[in-house]
Amino acid sequence: MLMPNVSFFIPAYNCAATIAEAVESIMATNFTAGDELIITNDCSTDNTAEVILALQAKYPAIKIFTHKRNKGGAAARNTSVENSGNDLLFCLDADNVLTANSINPLKEYLLAMQADVASFQYQHFFIEDKLQPNYIWHLPEGLFDTELYYNGGNTPGQHGNYLFTKQSWVNALGYAEGSGALDTYTFGLRQAITGARAVILKDTHYYHRLDHQNSYWMRDAEANLWSVSVKATHALNPFFDRIDEKYLIYMLGSGRYTWFYHRGKKPIKIIAPGAKREFYHQLHLRIQNAIYPKQGIIIRGVNKLKRMLKYGGR
Repeated sequence: MLMPNVSFFIPAYNCAATIAEAVESIMATNFTAGDELIITNDCSTDNTAEVILALQAKYPAIKIFTHKRNKGGAAARNTSVENSGNDLLFCLDADNVLTANSINPLKEYLLAMQADVASFQYQHFFIEDKLQPNYIWHLPEGLFDTELYYNGGNTPGQHGNYLFTKQSWVNALGYAEGSGALDTYTFGLRQAITGARAVILKDTHYYHRLDHQNSYWMRDAEANLWSVSVKATHALNPFFDRIDEKYLIYMLGSGRYTWFYHRGKKPIKIIAPGAKREFYHQLHLRIQNAIYPKQGIIIRGVNKLKRMLKYGGR
């Protein structure tokens, strides 16, 4: 079977110290003819630009795109995907590392399972030595239960370093720009809502670097806990028609700053496409009548008289 090619992509922001190792882990044993590697520099303030230019000189297959202002991780990922040429994509963060010869089995599994997403089973979190992980995090093997996105379980979106089809990115409307460090989680959630079939390849892993001081999650989410639920709600805005109305009222009301952290006790309730169509139609009519109320007979008579006086009886 002819294997489709992969567009690898790396969102890059102030990652001069780590991105070379990430790139080498792709190019050494996971890159095949016809693949491409796209790096989007999200207006870094360190010497990331110089480092990736040197990497491009070594590996001409690398394509570099640069934001003129810092737009965030979601925008950097979207820029990469928008400029990709293959139907399969793999996102690797600039501080993470692939194991040798790990992508081809993942690709074979995605195709064999007719899936839209394929993820490694294990994350090896490390601080200094990737071969001596500080702890290991895992997902259940096989077909992934999307309910885990709704009830706060472990999901591929929490790390975001996985293989997926470009069509699933299109269906999910891309990564949610403005979602901060929730960019990969909410992307996975949007994939789940739009029907993406995800699979987890048994006994596979990659290396995930721990750097609490410079972590995107720590500086964006943990430093502003109130904003996490707000940003997740923002990411779900295009899919409000798929969220149960009572749950949506809770998200926008009493749970607006906390619902994300309470999914274990109060899971997101997703409904079928089109289930709220009549609700929204009636809501539109109510709002229309409130904004543009029908005029009473007296007001209509007065307006008619004014027109007659102004236009000579016409």
